[in-house]
Amino acid sequence: MERLDHALFRLEQGFELQFRLGPTLQGKSVKVYTNYPAKGLKFERLKFRPLDWLYPNGREDDRDKYCKLDLMVAGSYQYYFSCGDKEKVSGGYIVVDPVLRVGANNDILPLDCISSQTYLAKCLGTLDKWLDRLRVAKETGYNMIHFTPLQKLGVSGFCYSIADQLKLNPDFLPEGQHYTWGDIGVLVEMLRKDWNMVCITDVVYNHTAVGSEWIHLHPECGYNLVNSPYLKPAWLLDRALWHLSCEVAEGKYTERGLPALFQDEWNMNALRGILWQQVFSRLKLWEFLQVNVDEAVEQFRQLLKTGSLGVRSTSTSSPECKKQLKMAQDPWHRRFGNTVDMNSAVDMFTPHSPSDVQECCVGFRKRLEELNLELFKAMNQHAEKATNCILVNVVYERLSDQGPKLGPVTRKNPLCSRYFTFPFEDITFDEEMQLMEQSEKACQILAHDGFVKGNDLLRTFAEPGSEVYLRRELVCQDDTIKLRYGEKPEDCPYLWAHMKTYTEITAKVFSGICLVNCLSTPLHVAEVMLAAARAVRPDLYVTADLLTGSQPFDNVFVNRLGITSLVQEAVGATDSQEEKVWLPWFSREPVGAFVQPSLQPLIPAVTHTMFVDICPNNHSAIQKCSVYDFLPRSTLVSMTCGATGSTRGYDELLLHQGLREAPQYSCWNSEAQTSEQVNLQTGILAGKLALNMLHKELAYEGFTQVYVEQLDEDVVAVTRHCPSSHQSVVAVLRRAIKNPETHRYTNDVPPLFIPGHIKEVVLEALAIGRSTNSNKKDDVNINGLPECTVEIKERIQLKDSKVVKKAVMVSKHNSVAQEIVFEKFTPGSVIIFRVTLDPRSQHQLGALRHHLIQFSLQYQTGCLAEQSTPPILNKPLKIIMSKLTLADMNVLLYRCDAEEREDGGGCYNIPSWLPLNYGGLQGLMSVMAEICPKNNLGHPLCDNLRQGDWMMDYVSNRLFAKGGAVGEVGHWFQAMFGYLKHIPRYLVPCYFDSIIQGAYTTAVEAVFKRMSSFVQNGSSLVKLLALGSVQMCSVGHSWTLSTNSPHLKDVPYHLSEITNQEEQCFVSLAAGLPHFCAGAFRCWSRDTFISLRGLLLLTGRHLEARNIILVFAGTLHHGLIPNLLGQGCSVRYNCRDTVWWWLQCIQEYCTLVQDGVSILKCPVQRMYPTNVSQPTGASLDQPLYEVIQEVMQRHMQGILFRETNAGPQLDSNMTDEGFNVEVGVDQTTGFIYGGNRFNCGTWMDKMGESEKAHNKGIPATPRDGSAVEIVGLCKSTLCWIVKLYNNGHFPYAAVNIHREGQTYSVSYLEWDLKIQENFEKKFYISHDPQDPAEKHPKFIHKRGIYKDSFGASSPWCDYQLRTNFLIAMMVAPELFTVEKAWEALGVAEKKLLGPLGMKTLDPDDMVYCGVYDNSLDNDNFNQAKGFNYHQGPEWLWPTGYFLRAKLYFARKMGEETYDKTIVLVKNVLSHHAVHMERSPWKGLPGLTNENGLHCSFSCESQASSMATILEVLYDL
Repeated sequence: MERLDHALFRLEQGFELQFRLGPTLQGKSVKVYTNYPAKGLKFERLKFRPLDWLYPNGREDDRDKYCKLDLMVAGSYQYYFSCGDKEKVSGGYIVVDPVLRVGANNDILPLDCISSQTYLAKCLGTLDKWLDRLRVAKETGYNMIHFTPLQKLGVSGFCYSIADQLKLNPDFLPEGQHYTWGDIGVLVEMLRKDWNMVCITDVVYNHTAVGSEWIHLHPECGYNLVNSPYLKPAWLLDRALWHLSCEVAEGKYTERGLPALFQDEWNMNALRGILWQQVFSRLKLWEFLQVNVDEAVEQFRQLLKTGSLGVRSTSTSSPECKKQLKMAQDPWHRRFGNTVDMNSAVDMFTPHSPSDVQECCVGFRKRLEELNLELFKAMNQHAEKATNCILVNVVYERLSDQGPKLGPVTRKNPLCSRYFTFPFEDITFDEEMQLMEQSEKACQILAHDGFVKGNDLLRTFAEPGSEVYLRRELVCQDDTIKLRYGEKPEDCPYLWAHMKTYTEITAKVFSGICLVNCLSTPLHVAEVMLAAARAVRPDLYVTADLLTGSQPFDNVFVNRLGITSLVQEAVGATDSQEEKVWLPWFSREPVGAFVQPSLQPLIPAVTHTMFVDICPNNHSAIQKCSVYDFLPRSTLVSMTCGATGSTRGYDELLLHQGLREAPQYSCWNSEAQTSEQVNLQTGILAGKLALNMLHKELAYEGFTQVYVEQLDEDVVAVTRHCPSSHQSVVAVLRRAIKNPETHRYTNDVPPLFIPGHIKEVVLEALAIGRSTNSNKKDDVNINGLPECTVEIKERIQLKDSKVVKKAVMVSKHNSVAQEIVFEKFTPGSVIIFRVTLDPRSQHQLGALRHHLIQFSLQYQTGCLAEQSTPPILNKPLKIIMSKLTLADMNVLLYRCDAEEREDGGGCYNIPSWLPLNYGGLQGLMSVMAEICPKNNLGHPLCDNLRQGDWMMDYVSNRLFAKGGAVGEVGHWFQAMFGYLKHIPRYLVPCYFDSIIQGAYTTAVEAVFKRMSSFVQNGSSLVKLLALGSVQMCSVGHSWTLSTNSPHLKDVPYHLSEITNQEEQCFVSLAAGLPHFCAGAFRCWSRDTFISLRGLLLLTGRHLEARNIILVFAGTLHHGLIPNLLGQGCSVRYNCRDTVWWWLQCIQEYCTLVQDGVSILKCPVQRMYPTNVSQPTGASLDQPLYEVIQEVMQRHMQGILFRETNAGPQLDSNMTDEGFNVEVGVDQTTGFIYGGNRFNCGTWMDKMGESEKAHNKGIPATPRDGSAVEIVGLCKSTLCWIVKLYNNGHFPYAAVNIHREGQTYSVSYLEWDLKIQENFEKKFYISHDPQDPAEKHPKFIHKRGIYKDSFGASSPWCDYQLRTNFLIAMMVAPELFTVEKAWEALGVAEKKLLGPLGMKTLDPDDMVYCGVYDNSLDNDNFNQAKGFNYHQGPEWLWPTGYFLRAKLYFARKMGEETYDKTIVLVKNVLSHHAVHMERSPWKGLPGLTNENGLHCSFSCESQASSMATILEVLYDL
């Protein structure tokens, strides 16, 4: 099951979360489950419920349906989904942030406003003094107090070593008074309501203090030698090391080079030798892993002597014996307690006869000794690791300058930490070994807690299988006992109940908790405890310090525990390189970020961060930095777009405090002068107050954008920016990691360029040294005398600054900025500027936001109504857009480079990148769709916008030049861009996107309003495909290939730029972009009529469809319609199928359009009024039904002619015979036949071009004879004409044949029945090998399918499995027996269906080649110069016919089959939907290479592909 544990999906309360189906799930039975509670119910972590699907369009459309959660309750919630029979397919977590409230009115405290200060609880003194000490946090602008544990502590006094989790620390109680948790709760609530401060505290789940009374009453709550006997070897080693330590302290090993006081490496070498000689060799720990060989061999001997096992193998052991011999671990972990699985032993050593028993026993003994030797070596490896760990620890503690230098070995400071408790009197080591077997005492020997570097963080290091204690890898906290929860509460009931009560007490009192040692706490335990806490306080704020170094790994903990904020310590960034690690956590989004839509895909987030300048447990790290760096570091922290934190004492410039020290905090006194009290003159308190207030202000006012710039090695500038008001706050700070008094810093500070107007200096602070006594520590109060103070100025003008030398306006990056030149900006200094836009920019931006409100109300903030608005902007854009026709929309939205160049233009070329795919808005939208969600402001498009106005001018001028309604839109853009050109350049990409996005959305909405109800009420995929109609249909002068009759109504006209006279201008359908959309290669009649039903009729563009049908009717010649008109010259009537596609479209028009049959009487102006070779200017109008009759008549009579201008000047690749065109009707079958082996008259029309491969002039797929799809199209037309005649809409009942002076009449009904009678006889390949109707059985390689053709000059070609029978199946389903059709469809699905398209040839065929490369010219006959164009590559448009046919015949097969087919169809369509969404062309390609791989020679967007897929959706 795919898991998303490592991806964080974090949302605020009030959001609606929608679950939608991905492409692989569409059409399948999918259910979404979650443990988010239903409204009014309580959260139960293990209880999941299904969510209901919602259908926004009222139809069960998998593409758009969704289920949702209204997120109103904070916490961590799971979801998963099932699919069909699979109960769980994938799942993940949703984390909902809590809402914190403060003050009497319960005002919301946003998470980004939090400024927390940590207090070591034991330093607060008695409870009656707390308010005086806590007031320091209030007066310095903090709004959260973080207490270390308030519980009773262990004897060590370590803050996190809790002796009793349920009792308040008695040290807080004044003499003679009694306080409870209720009193703490009253204090916390007072701080929340009166001081507007939230209180949180630490919880510790992984250990308890050694002195905890309850752990000794319930030793099962820890890891002891009874419930964890696998720890026995580690405990023995621990005791041996203790005794060795005592002996070293007593000087016993001094003469052997191991004195009590370690001095050099020679002592360490001596220690290594003594450890091996005196400890490991004597302990013989390997015996805990080994087998008693004598006992095992004797047991084995007795088994063999019974004789009941039989002969199963030879007595000789194989090399695999060691692997096969199975050993069983002694559950009590005694020496030589392990045993051998005798069944495996007997399998390996079974004698042939009773006399072989001794030999088998010898072999068995040898193998056991080998195994014991391996185990001996394994234990020695553990011992070697333990030795190294001991030595490393001794070096750190006693020799290293970075260590504590503990001095000589004593009982108080032993050689190494003890890993286990020993609650007994001192006894000898031999007596201690006896304790292991005395369970009442062994259970009191408990393992200490600690941490292990490099350990698997999801595994508890004290569990079985871990050798941490044995290998001495634990960094031990010897005042704690590690707690043993087990997997569930039943494993240790007391511990789970005790900790749950502890959690509930904490949650009742405090607004949040900090998970101490989160990585050492079993995840499943923390999950249960936090669920209990949230049951008491739903809006529980949870923080933790993970420090895994891996964001995905952090997310596992954040997800499962619902952690609100992760603590990140800024003190770790001691140089500019390290800053790169934590600076990315600084913000939600960059300055100038794009405006995101309200409904958007949920993408993995970064955990909310609490940046702290120092953690309470990391006081040593702060000593690596000079005190001059305190304020710059605090400034850096305060500028983060997240929570911030500090520890009491830092702001007072105190370095002494630690977790085990207990001097008390100073109290607040605004007029204090003594060291026992503090005020704003103390340390950097005044600066911190200003920073905390600024941090809160920036969060409240929406300064969500951040930019961090490293100006120099020590100088950092951080900008916080408000995206609505466009005000900024810029903090410049100079780090002083090394003491300026001892380290030489340069006086040169690089200038800073700030775009806009500097309104004021918010804060200017300089660290100033002062002569003082050295820091000294007071045993009562945490005070000490700092070596420097801070000179602070607030809210001053720039001219009054001491650190700014000058500020001048300069041109920078195509924009105006203020250049700030510094002086006296010494290390430890900070200056913060408040910046606004210059008045002109502010006015222009306010007006622009006012005009953008029509697209989104989020622009209301910061908008400004101006007095003199350009007239074009006085009306909403949707009013302007409503005047545009769909042909106008083609100009506005699309037109690729070839189309643009025909009008003398071209698509915009982005320097150092690529040209846009379209001149219209879609060209920009496709690029922005990749840029905006990721805020990729470094993209070349954004660079181009920042550098100049070229792109803006291109957009507006291109439309303006078109004139009319399109030109009016150009005027609108020109006016909007007029504002954009006068705002700071860093904001141009954001607002350019807003303008383009708004205009594009408005245009698309206007498009759909002009389309059919099928589109308007359709799914998102329907709408995407319907836009293909706008994409492909446009008006162009060079495409006017013929004209409609002047007597035809509703024909559009325009004024010719060349003749200055009115001429017809109707849309034409491009075959595909970018290759077939301009000039002679735009109008392919076959592609036009394959696409016309989907792109014009189904979308409601009936008038354009009619005009196209009638225009092409006028081109009829020889009874055929040309495939390519060639701009009126080089017209070729060489295709046999186009006229039948045209007839099919007329039939669809009559069916789909209201009063559609009226088209039959529309006048057609014939391009060829007589049967001559050249078109004439004579005007001859005929009703369309006459033209239809001529087509049928000419085919029945027979068509035979040679192409006009035949020869290489017409087609350089075709041989002479190929120019001969022949089409007719087989009088015995009624089938249309035609073609020869030298031409290719159907859609599979690839002509060989390679001389090298000798395929030039040879059609790859001649498909002569009767092509199956043409027979189907003819049958469809005949059936339709019969109905028309019967209904009085068509005057002809028959066609006439003239043969040898005689006239014969053939009725349409007779012709229709003849095809019906013969189709399956001639085309179906039955399963009967003796089928008498089959003329060429030797060519059959698949049965149960339909032939691709009948009567081909190469009989083999008839039997090839291709996609063409699917067309016949859909246009004339009556030709097919349901069962046979269904079987053939199954074969097509299995063999031909690809991810997007259909293979054009059976992959089992010997000439199949699925990769099309038209540039390849080699000696491969079947591949050179793209010869395999239709011999394998997967074309998309036949997929539509396949899916429609599947749906049609599935209905005939029954409900169950139909339901399964729906699943298939939806699943296939999902791939098209994904491609449409991701394609920068916003279309479907003409073809792909095998298995859906991209084909660079294909059109990126093909009309027929989109049209036929749209038809499938219509059928659904």
